[in-house]
Amino acid sequence: MSSTLDFDIKLSDHRVPDAERERMLADPGFGQLFTDHMITIEWDQGRGWHDARLEPYGPLSLDPATAVFHYAQELFEGLKAYRHADGTIVTFRPDANAARFNRSCERMAMPPVPEELFVRSLELLVETDRDWVPTAEGHSLYLRPFMIATQRGLGVNSPSSSYRFIVIASPSAAYFTGGIRPVSVWLSEDYTRAAPGGTGFAKCGGNYAAAFVAQAQAVEQGCDQVVWLDAMEHRWVEEMGGMNLFFAYGGGADARLLTPALTGTLLPGITRDSLLKLAHDMGIPAEEGRISTDEWRAGNASGELTEVFACGTAAVITPVGRVKGRDGEWLVGSGEPGPVTMRLREELIGIQYGTHPDPYGWVHKIC
Repeated sequence: MSSTLDFDIKLSDHRVPDAERERMLADPGFGQLFTDHMITIEWDQGRGWHDARLEPYGPLSLDPATAVFHYAQELFEGLKAYRHADGTIVTFRPDANAARFNRSCERMAMPPVPEELFVRSLELLVETDRDWVPTAEGHSLYLRPFMIATQRGLGVNSPSSSYRFIVIASPSAAYFTGGIRPVSVWLSEDYTRAAPGGTGFAKCGGNYAAAFVAQAQAVEQGCDQVVWLDAMEHRWVEEMGGMNLFFAYGGGADARLLTPALTGTLLPGITRDSLLKLAHDMGIPAEEGRISTDEWRAGNASGELTEVFACGTAAVITPVGRVKGRDGEWLVGSGEPGPVTMRLREELIGIQYGTHPDPYGWVHKIC
């Protein structure tokens, strides 16, 4: 299995004109626009990884009996490229994304992508489409590596014998519009995101498809997002949508953080991991544990629990301002973003965009 494949480069003859691209970058939304090129690499049992290509962005041609359509053997990752003030373009911890991608591969019975090949794919696409990396504050180029099963046939006795790894890129503004606005959340007791032994820790599309009905229920209840509870008792807090949660207790020098522990049903977020390290080094004790919905409500009522926020690659850090469930609703603190939330957010974004020092070596320069 080679990690040093040579890429066949085929540049697009129909790149978006400069003026049109600049107009698009002024208001890109999230995940709606795509750059001129994409990466594709093939895998099969006889050859391993081969036919690495950078080629024009465009539709895929797949047989209707392709395995991914019928058995959902696929997975993906998400990370961003940032433009620093000096024009340098970087990504944030791509090695961690590569490692998580391969953990997902193992769970989904798919071949791992060598880390060097994974990272080089990102680098080549960003280098080629560097003009698509936005310059506006808070904007970035969202990178979506993913893999699909490509074997033709309807047998279900074994995994696919062939796969395609693809990377696409999308210039994006903030995930949640309207600035740093606290979100309201609905506690889901009717639906379960993941159960022990399942695919909760893997970044596979089935986890997200199964979440849509609960998210729709949250919207029906007047909330922005759904909060997932454990599969057994429906009382232990796990995630918000596709994001990890943090709970802040106390304030000032006495502030401390709790985040639900990784039990195999939660996604091991790279932003989550980064915040645990940042909080420790900023003098904010942070631990992994568990919190029930009753403890959440009681902690807010007593004032002991002062802030709650969600975190993830797309939205970075999002405050939670209001909680609603079948037994009532309550505010988190004042309902506004808290000082611990905003301090951590400023530090993390500062490292990503190059305005704060990076003592951890998290920033990976591309060009």
